[in-house]
Amino acid sequence: MNGIALTIAGSDPSGGAGLQADLKTFHQHGAYGMAVVTLLTVQSTKGVARVETVSSDLLAQQLDHLLADLAPGAAKTGALGNAALVEVVASRAKAFAFPLVVDPVMISKHGHPLIDASAVQVLERQLLPHAFLVTPNAPEAAALARRPVETLAHAKDAAKAIAQRGAKNVLVKGGHLEGAAVDVLLLADGTVHELFAERLATTHTHGTGCTSSAAIAARLAQGTPLLDAVKGAKAWLTRAIATAPGLGHGVGPVNHFAPLGPTPP
Repeated sequence: MNGIALTIAGSDPSGGAGLQADLKTFHQHGAYGMAVVTLLTVQSTKGVARVETVSSDLLAQQLDHLLADLAPGAAKTGALGNAALVEVVASRAKAFAFPLVVDPVMISKHGHPLIDASAVQVLERQLLPHAFLVTPNAPEAAALARRPVETLAHAKDAAKAIAQRGAKNVLVKGGHLEGAAVDVLLLADGTVHELFAERLATTHTHGTGCTSSAAIAARLAQGTPLLDAVKGAKAWLTRAIATAPGLGHGVGPVNHFAPLGPTPP
Protein backbone atom coordinates (compact mmCIF):
# COMPACT_ATOMS: atom_id res chain seq x y z
CA MET A 1 0.00 0.00 0.00
CA ASN A 2 1.55 3.29 -1.10
CA GLY A 3 0.30 6.67 0.05
CA ILE A 4 -2.74 7.94 1.92
CA ALA A 5 -5.44 9.86 0.06
CA LEU A 6 -8.25 11.86 1.68
CA THR A 7 -11.59 12.81 0.17
CA ILE A 8 -13.73 15.60 1.61
CA ALA A 9 -17.00 15.04 -0.18
CA GLY A 10 -20.66 14.10 -0.16
CA SER A 11 -22.18 10.64 0.03
CA ASP A 12 -23.77 8.93 -2.98
CA PRO A 13 -25.61 5.81 -1.75
CA SER A 14 -25.63 4.39 -5.29
CA GLY A 15 -21.83 4.22 -5.13
CA GLY A 16 -21.15 5.80 -8.51
CA ALA A 17 -20.11 9.27 -7.38
CA GLY A 18 -19.14 11.15 -4.24
CA LEU A 19 -16.95 9.72 -1.53
CA GLN A 20 -17.94 6.15 -2.38
CA ALA A 21 -16.52 6.53 -5.89
CA ASP A 22 -13.47 8.29 -4.47
CA LEU A 23 -12.69 5.47 -2.06
CA LYS A 24 -13.10 2.85 -4.80
CA THR A 25 -10.75 4.84 -6.99
CA PHE A 26 -8.17 5.26 -4.23
CA HIS A 27 -8.22 1.52 -3.59
CA GLN A 28 -7.86 0.64 -7.27
CA HIS A 29 -4.81 2.91 -7.44
CA GLY A 30 -3.17 1.33 -4.41
CA ALA A 31 -3.69 4.27 -2.06
CA TYR A 32 -5.15 4.02 1.45
CA GLY A 33 -8.40 5.98 1.37
CA MET A 34 -9.89 8.20 4.06
CA ALA A 35 -13.18 10.12 3.86
CA VAL A 36 -14.65 13.18 5.58
CA VAL A 37 -18.38 13.63 4.90
CA THR A 38 -19.80 17.00 3.84
CA LEU A 39 -23.34 16.08 2.87
CA LEU A 40 -25.76 13.19 2.48
CA THR A 41 -27.87 12.63 -0.60
CA VAL A 42 -30.87 10.54 -1.53
CA GLN A 43 -30.00 9.43 -5.03
CA SER A 44 -29.68 6.58 -7.50
CA THR A 45 -28.66 6.36 -11.14
CA LYS A 46 -32.07 7.90 -11.90
CA GLY A 47 -31.55 11.15 -10.01
CA VAL A 48 -31.10 13.07 -6.77
CA ALA A 49 -34.15 13.39 -4.52
CA ARG A 50 -32.67 15.11 -1.46
CA VAL A 51 -29.49 16.75 -0.16
CA GLU A 52 -28.69 17.37 3.52
CA THR A 53 -25.43 19.06 4.55
CA VAL A 54 -23.64 18.30 7.80
CA SER A 55 -23.11 21.12 10.30
CA SER A 56 -19.95 23.18 9.96
CA ASP A 57 -18.76 22.17 13.43
CA LEU A 58 -19.19 18.47 12.58
CA LEU A 59 -17.14 18.92 9.42
CA ALA A 60 -14.46 20.80 11.34
CA GLN A 61 -14.32 18.12 14.02
CA GLN A 62 -14.03 15.35 11.41
CA LEU A 63 -11.10 17.08 9.76
CA ASP A 64 -9.29 18.11 12.93
CA HIS A 65 -9.63 14.71 14.62
CA LEU A 66 -8.50 12.83 11.52
CA LEU A 67 -5.57 15.03 10.52
CA ALA A 68 -4.20 15.04 14.07
CA ASP A 69 -3.60 11.31 13.60
CA LEU A 70 -3.14 10.52 9.90
CA ALA A 71 -1.31 12.71 7.40
CA PRO A 72 -2.45 12.16 3.80
CA GLY A 73 -0.11 12.39 0.85
CA ALA A 74 -2.85 14.26 -1.02
CA ALA A 75 -6.48 15.27 -0.56
CA LYS A 76 -9.41 16.17 -2.79
CA THR A 77 -12.69 17.94 -2.30
CA GLY A 78 -16.01 17.10 -3.88
CA ALA A 79 -19.45 18.55 -3.18
CA LEU A 80 -19.15 21.06 -0.32
CA GLY A 81 -22.78 22.17 -0.11
CA ASN A 82 -22.74 25.65 1.38
CA ALA A 83 -20.55 28.61 2.22
CA ALA A 84 -20.01 27.61 5.86
CA LEU A 85 -18.60 24.22 4.86
CA VAL A 86 -16.34 25.75 2.21
CA GLU A 87 -15.02 28.16 4.85
CA VAL A 88 -14.17 25.25 7.16
CA VAL A 89 -12.23 23.43 4.46
CA ALA A 90 -10.48 26.62 3.35
CA SER A 91 -9.42 27.46 6.91
CA ARG A 92 -7.82 24.02 7.33
CA ALA A 93 -6.31 24.03 3.83
CA LYS A 94 -4.08 26.96 4.82
CA ALA A 95 -2.01 24.51 6.87
CA PHE A 96 -2.08 21.53 4.49
CA ALA A 97 1.44 20.23 3.85
CA PHE A 98 0.13 18.08 0.99
CA PRO A 99 -1.42 18.85 -2.41
CA LEU A 100 -5.14 19.62 -2.46
CA VAL A 101 -7.18 18.80 -5.56
CA VAL A 102 -10.35 20.90 -5.69
CA ASP A 103 -13.14 19.41 -7.78
CA PRO A 104 -15.60 22.33 -7.79
CA VAL A 105 -18.74 20.18 -7.88
CA MET A 106 -21.76 22.40 -8.51
CA ILE A 107 -24.46 20.28 -10.16
CA SER A 108 -25.07 16.54 -10.15
CA LYS A 109 -25.10 14.56 -13.39
CA HIS A 110 -28.91 14.74 -13.14
CA GLY A 111 -28.97 18.54 -12.82
CA HIS A 112 -29.48 18.83 -9.04
CA PRO A 113 -27.54 21.68 -7.32
CA LEU A 114 -24.89 20.46 -4.86
CA ILE A 115 -23.62 23.89 -3.80
CA ASP A 116 -25.40 27.21 -3.31
CA ALA A 117 -24.52 30.49 -5.03
CA SER A 118 -22.91 32.08 -1.97
CA ALA A 119 -20.67 29.03 -1.55
CA VAL A 120 -19.30 29.44 -5.09
CA GLN A 121 -18.08 32.92 -4.17
CA VAL A 122 -16.42 31.65 -0.99
CA LEU A 123 -14.83 28.80 -2.93
CA GLU A 124 -13.34 31.31 -5.37
CA ARG A 125 -12.03 33.69 -2.72
CA GLN A 126 -10.98 31.37 0.09
CA LEU A 127 -10.42 27.84 -1.22
CA LEU A 128 -8.96 28.25 -4.72
CA PRO A 129 -5.85 30.05 -3.40
CA HIS A 130 -4.99 26.86 -1.49
CA ALA A 131 -5.64 24.48 -4.39
CA PHE A 132 -2.69 22.67 -5.90
CA LEU A 133 -5.03 21.70 -8.73
CA VAL A 134 -8.62 22.65 -9.58
CA THR A 135 -10.54 20.35 -11.96
CA PRO A 136 -13.71 21.99 -13.34
CA ASN A 137 -15.71 20.62 -16.23
CA ALA A 138 -16.77 23.15 -18.88
CA PRO A 139 -19.93 24.41 -17.10
CA GLU A 140 -18.04 24.74 -13.80
CA ALA A 141 -15.15 26.51 -15.54
CA ALA A 142 -17.66 28.90 -17.13
CA ALA A 143 -19.10 29.70 -13.70
CA LEU A 144 -15.67 30.27 -12.14
CA ALA A 145 -14.26 32.24 -15.07
CA ARG A 146 -17.53 34.09 -15.77
CA ARG A 147 -17.38 33.47 -19.50
CA PRO A 148 -18.67 30.85 -21.98
CA VAL A 149 -16.66 27.63 -22.20
CA GLU A 150 -17.80 25.80 -25.31
CA THR A 151 -14.63 25.35 -27.38
CA LEU A 152 -10.99 24.43 -26.81
CA ALA A 153 -9.99 28.08 -27.12
CA HIS A 154 -12.62 29.00 -24.50
CA ALA A 155 -11.23 26.31 -22.17
CA LYS A 156 -7.70 27.69 -22.42
CA ASP A 157 -8.94 31.21 -21.74
CA ALA A 158 -11.00 30.02 -18.76
CA ALA A 159 -8.04 28.09 -17.32
CA LYS A 160 -5.98 31.29 -17.28
CA ALA A 161 -8.80 33.23 -15.63
CA ILE A 162 -9.21 30.58 -12.92
CA ALA A 163 -5.47 30.52 -12.29
CA GLN A 164 -5.63 34.26 -11.66
CA ARG A 165 -7.99 33.47 -8.78
CA GLY A 166 -5.17 31.67 -7.00
CA ALA A 167 -5.18 28.02 -8.06
CA LYS A 168 -1.63 26.82 -8.79
CA ASN A 169 -2.64 24.46 -11.61
CA VAL A 170 -5.91 24.22 -13.56
CA LEU A 171 -7.44 21.29 -15.44
CA VAL A 172 -10.48 22.19 -17.55
CA LYS A 173 -12.07 18.90 -18.60
CA GLY A 174 -13.32 18.62 -22.16
CA GLY A 175 -16.24 16.24 -21.92
CA HIS A 176 -18.75 19.05 -22.54
CA LEU A 177 -16.78 20.84 -25.25
CA GLU A 178 -17.57 20.87 -28.95
CA GLY A 179 -15.61 18.34 -31.02
CA ALA A 180 -13.01 16.01 -29.51
CA ALA A 181 -12.84 15.34 -25.77
CA VAL A 182 -9.74 17.44 -25.03
CA ASP A 183 -8.75 18.41 -21.50
CA VAL A 184 -6.70 21.57 -20.97
CA LEU A 185 -4.05 21.46 -18.25
CA LEU A 186 -2.50 24.81 -17.33
CA LEU A 187 0.54 24.35 -15.12
CA ALA A 188 1.92 26.82 -12.60
CA ASP A 189 4.80 27.71 -14.95
CA GLY A 190 2.34 28.80 -17.64
CA THR A 191 2.73 25.69 -19.79
CA VAL A 192 -0.50 24.48 -21.43
CA HIS A 193 -1.03 20.82 -22.28
CA GLU A 194 -3.85 19.46 -24.45
CA LEU A 195 -4.83 15.94 -23.38
CA PHE A 196 -6.80 13.99 -25.96
CA ALA A 197 -9.09 11.00 -25.47
CA GLU A 198 -11.61 9.18 -27.58
CA ARG A 199 -15.16 10.52 -27.12
CA LEU A 200 -17.29 7.53 -26.12
CA ALA A 201 -20.99 7.31 -26.94
CA THR A 202 -22.41 6.11 -23.62
CA THR A 203 -24.87 7.04 -20.88
CA HIS A 204 -22.68 5.44 -18.20
CA THR A 205 -20.90 8.58 -16.99
CA HIS A 206 -22.22 8.94 -13.43
CA GLY A 207 -19.42 10.16 -11.17
CA THR A 208 -16.80 10.79 -13.85
CA GLY A 209 -15.74 14.09 -12.31
CA CYS A 210 -15.40 12.61 -8.82
CA THR A 211 -13.57 9.58 -10.17
CA SER A 212 -11.18 11.65 -12.27
CA SER A 213 -10.14 13.96 -9.43
CA ALA A 214 -9.82 10.99 -7.06
CA ALA A 215 -7.54 9.18 -9.51
CA ILE A 216 -5.33 12.26 -9.74
CA ALA A 217 -5.24 12.64 -5.95
CA ALA A 218 -4.37 8.97 -5.47
CA ARG A 219 -1.46 9.28 -7.88
CA LEU A 220 -0.24 12.50 -6.25
CA ALA A 221 -0.40 10.79 -2.85
CA GLN A 222 2.08 8.25 -4.17
CA GLY A 223 4.51 10.86 -5.42
CA THR A 224 3.59 10.92 -9.11
CA PRO A 225 4.39 14.27 -10.80
CA LEU A 226 1.29 16.28 -11.67
CA LEU A 227 1.43 15.97 -15.47
CA ASP A 228 1.91 12.20 -15.27
CA ALA A 229 -0.82 11.95 -12.64
CA VAL A 230 -3.31 13.78 -14.85
CA LYS A 231 -2.37 11.82 -17.98
CA GLY A 232 -2.57 8.48 -16.18
CA ALA A 233 -5.88 9.35 -14.51
CA LYS A 234 -7.43 10.38 -17.83
CA ALA A 235 -6.31 7.19 -19.59
CA TRP A 236 -7.66 5.09 -16.72
CA LEU A 237 -10.98 6.93 -16.66
CA THR A 238 -11.39 6.40 -20.39
CA ARG A 239 -11.00 2.64 -19.81
CA ALA A 240 -13.41 2.85 -16.86
CA ILE A 241 -16.05 4.51 -19.04
CA ALA A 242 -15.49 2.12 -21.95
CA THR A 243 -15.95 -0.91 -19.68
CA ALA A 244 -18.82 0.45 -17.56
CA PRO A 245 -20.80 -2.39 -15.94
CA GLY A 246 -24.20 -1.16 -17.16
CA LEU A 247 -25.79 -0.91 -13.72
CA GLY A 248 -29.01 0.90 -12.86
CA HIS A 249 -31.88 2.30 -14.90
CA GLY A 250 -30.49 5.82 -15.42
CA VAL A 251 -27.04 7.35 -15.78
CA GLY A 252 -24.92 4.40 -14.72
CA PRO A 253 -21.51 4.32 -13.00
CA VAL A 254 -18.13 3.73 -14.60
CA ASN A 255 -16.03 0.63 -13.98
CA HIS A 256 -13.90 1.36 -10.92
CA PHE A 257 -12.21 -2.03 -11.42
CA ALA A 258 -10.68 -0.94 -14.73
CA PRO A 259 -6.95 -1.80 -14.94
CA LEU A 260 -4.52 1.05 -14.40
CA GLY A 261 -2.36 0.52 -17.48
CA PRO A 262 0.72 2.55 -18.46
CA THR A 263 0.89 6.34 -18.28
CA PRO A 264 0.57 7.82 -21.79
CA PRO A 265 3.61 9.70 -23.15
